[in-house]
Amino acid sequence: MIEVLSVASEAYPLIKTGGLADVVGALPAALAPHGVSMRVLLPGYPKVMTGLADGRQVLWFDDLFGGTARLVAGRANGLDVIAIDAPHLYDRPGNPYVGADGKDWPDNWQRFAALSFVAYELSRGAIEGYKPDILHCHDWQSGLAPAYVAFNAPTRVKTVMTVHNIAFQGVFGWDVFNGLRLDFQAANSGAIEYFGNIGYLKAGLQVADAVTTVSPTYAHEMRTAAYGMGLEGLLQSRADTVTGILNGIDASEWNPGTDAALAQVYNPSNIFERVANKRALEQRFGLESGDGPIFSVVSRLTWQKGLDMLPGEIDSLVAHGGRLIVLGSGDAAIENGLAGAALRHPGKVGVVIGYDETLSHLIQGGADAILIPSRFEPCGLTQLYGLRYGCIPVVSRVGGLADTVIDANEAAVEAGVATGVVFSPATEEALGEAIRRTIALYQRPKVWHKMQRRGMKSDVSWELSAEKYADLYASLLGHKLDDDSDD
Repeated sequence: MIEVLSVASEAYPLIKTGGLADVVGALPAALAPHGVSMRVLLPGYPKVMTGLADGRQVLWFDDLFGGTARLVAGRANGLDVIAIDAPHLYDRPGNPYVGADGKDWPDNWQRFAALSFVAYELSRGAIEGYKPDILHCHDWQSGLAPAYVAFNAPTRVKTVMTVHNIAFQGVFGWDVFNGLRLDFQAANSGAIEYFGNIGYLKAGLQVADAVTTVSPTYAHEMRTAAYGMGLEGLLQSRADTVTGILNGIDASEWNPGTDAALAQVYNPSNIFERVANKRALEQRFGLESGDGPIFSVVSRLTWQKGLDMLPGEIDSLVAHGGRLIVLGSGDAAIENGLAGAALRHPGKVGVVIGYDETLSHLIQGGADAILIPSRFEPCGLTQLYGLRYGCIPVVSRVGGLADTVIDANEAAVEAGVATGVVFSPATEEALGEAIRRTIALYQRPKVWHKMQRRGMKSDVSWELSAEKYADLYASLLGHKLDDDSDD
């Protein structure tokens, strides 16, 4: 059995702001059949501590980056969790990264250095009877953990650094170095220096034993100037350590055959019954009943997601017989553009600003298509949910979107392998053409239903990807796993 400590800033269902939480929350169960025991180390936000109300104290710190702290271990919502109960760092309401003013907490450098430092301490056996073989670190918030392992007192643990989105790097002024409890060798070697500042993600990428990201295409993209966000040179120099492993989804949590959030459950053999969910969506979003396709968006409303391109195409979408529903929040200009379209097209466009997990399930179960026009997308989970629920993904040809959706060109349609609509480049004009192409496909019911069924039968679970992670862990430790998986 390989002992892995997953180090992350969020994990579903305890605390979630995005897809990172879904991945961290799903991996432990997915890895268990492959001889991997995984615990999750999380900051002790209020929601996390509530979930661990029955946990036990396993370690005490007299001074953890400015205050006392304790580690609380227990099982919460199906996860084996170790939480850092440090009120001076984490006992704050709302979003785990930003305050009520929408700005990053000014002590984020301490809050997430503490997360990495505790991971390092656990790798040294700080808790009696527990010493992980692997630290699996997710994104910049845990990026210093491999640096502590590499430069502080030695430990035999191996480190894996997973990039979920290289645009978020955790860059802070050099003046915080003396507060990091990191050996000066890290500074002298340049391992953490990033254009005169300290880069948490850069540190992890520089010294981790292995680097992974969440799709094969993104593994190549982030080694280019167009997508590497300044770290492409470092990744090129470490190319032999970089692997792209697709994310999966929790197939029990996202199952149209059992999902309680749906007005009507269904499966590929009775896919026509999903129309009840479409009618429920029309009611929820105030849409007129109709036969035209409902396009949907469930996303952060940001430039990265390409959703600044959508408002300019809504008039055309409606003119061609489509309707649109949106669930998300983000840039004020995009929110305003969508709200304006809803005013221009009452009964045709519905917008809900915010996020609602239950509603997101109903959207996947009732909308005809889901728009994901991202300018870059390391993996994406929304299109995987769409495939699983027969909600046709309309995606740009980048990152994990390119790896998971098969475009409905005529050859793919004839071969019966198409699962969505893929367009390139990520421009407003190309998005508009993709929308019109999707409407044309919708008007061919036999083709459309075949695409839906094909998508629903796609393997979007964690099974294959979990096996790849398990093999990676085993290779770092120099042995093969003794499990029931195929070689």
